[in-house]
Amino acid sequence: MKALFDVLAPDDPDFALASAIDADRLPAHIAIIMDGNGRWARRRNLPRVAGHKAGIQPVRTTVETCARLGLRALTLYAFSVENWKRPRAEVETLWRLLRIYLRSELDVMHRHDIRFTAIGRLDALPGFVREELDSTIESTAANRGMQLNLAINYGGRAELVDAVRALIEDGGPIDEDAISARLYTAGMPDPDLLIRTSGEMRVSNFLLWQIAYAELYVTETLWPDFTRGELLRAVLDYQKRDRRFGGIREAVRLDSMEAAAVRTQ
Repeated sequence: MKALFDVLAPDDPDFALASAIDADRLPAHIAIIMDGNGRWARRRNLPRVAGHKAGIQPVRTTVETCARLGLRALTLYAFSVENWKRPRAEVETLWRLLRIYLRSELDVMHRHDIRFTAIGRLDALPGFVREELDSTIESTAANRGMQLNLAINYGGRAELVDAVRALIEDGGPIDEDAISARLYTAGMPDPDLLIRTSGEMRVSNFLLWQIAYAELYVTETLWPDFTRGELLRAVLDYQKRDRRFGGIREAVRLDSMEAAAVRTQ
C-alpha cells in the first residue's frame, strides 16, 4: 500500500482516494471484466481496433496500481471463448496488441515482482500467441509479488467442464474442494471484488465458480477511460460492504439474543 504513495503527489486527486483506503481491508483478489472498447471507438467514429489499442493504457495503470496496493492476485478478462465469433481482422489485431503489451510490460512486471499467468483453454490459441504467453510466464515464474492472471480463450462453463473431466479422470471424492483444486485458478484466493466497466449488468461467463461471494462493482465508464481513480473508488466501495458470506454479524446475532432474553423475562 505504501508503494502507491510513491507515485502520488499530495495535490493529485487520487491521493485523497488512496488515503481513504483501509490497508487492512484490501481485497486479496480483484477480477475485472474489461468492457467497452468497441463503444468507446464508435462514439469517436473510429474503428473498433482503435478502442482495443486505447484499452492498453488502463491495463498498464490497473496492473501497476494493484501491485502497489499489495494485492495477492488480479485477473483480467481479455478474450472469451465466445470472442472467436468476432471478425477475423479484429481477432488478429487483438493477438498483435497482446504481443506488444507482454513485451513492453515485462520490465514493469519484474520491477513490481509480478508473476504472470494465463488461464483458459490455451492449447486452442494460435502457436505464436501461446509462445508469447509461455515466454512471459517462464520469465516471471520466480517473482513472488502479485499474481497477474490473463483470462484468454476463457469461459466459466468451459472451466467447470475441464475441472469435472479432470476430476473423473483422477478419481476420488467429488466435493467442492476437489473441484476447486482442478480449476484454472487452483491455489489462488477467490476474487473478493469483481469490477465490470461499461455499465453492463452481467458476468458474461467469467469465473462462475470463483465469484460466488464476490462483491460486484459496475461502473458506466468504458474500459479505455478507466483510470487509477476509478479503481481506487471501486476498492473504497468494496470496503463499505458488509461481507457476511450467508451468515450474520456477531453484533447483530448478540443483539437478537439479548432481545429474545428480554421478551422471555
